[in-house]
Amino acid sequence: MDFLGPWNYTVVTDFILLGLTDDPVLRVILFVIILCIYLVTISGNLSTIVLIRTSSQLHHPMYFFLSHLAFADICLSTSVTPNMLVNFLVQRNPISYHGCGMQLGSTAVFGAAECFLLATMAYDRFVAIRNPLLYSTKMSTRVCVQFLIVAYVGAFLNASSFIICFYFLFFCGPNHVNHFFCDFAPLVEVSCSDSSIPAAVPSFVAGSLIVATVLVILVSYIYILITILKMNSNEGRHKAFSTCTAHLTAVTLYFGTVAFVYAMPKSTFSTDQNKVASVFYSVVIPMLNPIIYSLRNGDIKGALKRELGRIFS
Repeated sequence: MDFLGPWNYTVVTDFILLGLTDDPVLRVILFVIILCIYLVTISGNLSTIVLIRTSSQLHHPMYFFLSHLAFADICLSTSVTPNMLVNFLVQRNPISYHGCGMQLGSTAVFGAAECFLLATMAYDRFVAIRNPLLYSTKMSTRVCVQFLIVAYVGAFLNASSFIICFYFLFFCGPNHVNHFFCDFAPLVEVSCSDSSIPAAVPSFVAGSLIVATVLVILVSYIYILITILKMNSNEGRHKAFSTCTAHLTAVTLYFGTVAFVYAMPKSTFSTDQNKVASVFYSVVIPMLNPIIYSLRNGDIKGALKRELGRIFS
């Protein structure tokens, strides 16, 4: 921390992340668990991307968006996990002021990108089930790219609100952040400036994003359900449901956790509960997504068997 002028106060130049626990034994156990989760996350999501790119059977809009969801999972986990692993091994793990801003921005970008991508995938399922004859027209390559651009632009706008408001906050000590990464709410708590507006803007933007994407998902699935119930064939109903189960599982896990962290009033849960929920959405869910889609999706299982058969034949 640097002293400013003749006044007896300091400006924070770095932050100390307190991490998940002070217990040395538990830190070692968590290091091993989180490291294993991270390795599975990277390998699982990279495998998903490679499989979708190399298998011609998976060259469809749904899997195009799934490959970008896997990319967002890798980036979201990488924004948080390596620094958390270091934190388990050292007593003090300082992160620079600008490094903290970068970590905040990267988690906001890829966290928001996941929201947009999951909403887009819900709309894709809606078009595929409700208008199968027009699916190739309504979800053409050009349309898919436009959806992707909207997702990433929206994600960067969301992150911009966090980064700009972070730099509007003034930190004069203490610099101990009660979290395992530079999340916005714990940073506001250690700020010594008026944080009413800087705290409200990102909350409004993130809340609006969550509400908008959840509405898209809800409306899409309401129409999907209506369409499925109108089907006369039980086989058709089962096939339609089977294409949605993996996505519904991913949506429930991700939005349930994100809503707990960012949408619920902070007075309703403790800091430790916030940390656990943050670990779940930023570390655990990126590992689970490729597992969910590989276990609950017949196309991916079939493509994986074909590729493995071709490699080992």
